[in-house]
Amino acid sequence: MSFQHLDIPTLQAWLDEGREAALVDIRDPMSYAQGHIPGSRRLDNDSVGAFLDETPAERPVVVVCYHGHSSQQAAAWLAGQGLSEVYSLDGGFTEWQLRHPDRVEA
Repeated sequence: MSFQHLDIPTLQAWLDEGREAALVDIRDPMSYAQGHIPGSRRLDNDSVGAFLDETPAERPVVVVCYHGHSSQQAAAWLAGQGLSEVYSLDGGFTEWQLRHPDRVEA
């Protein structure tokens, strides 16, 4: 199993269409609290077990980090846990916030 890359415009289109996808943010708690993509949930070592239990294997999962680097490792790991459609958001939250400051939730 492997992950795929997802660009910001594609994620924006998915959200606008109401596509079913699980957005997970792996940044630290303070950064997440200060701003995140609406509908995302913070994922860490303590919450990943529950996330895997609750998420159907066929649901697309988008992993968000700061700049799109750490999310690649997390996405690869999640794909290895049996999730069939896992994406790493290229540019991460930093790029999302630059392009869509009106679409940030705190």
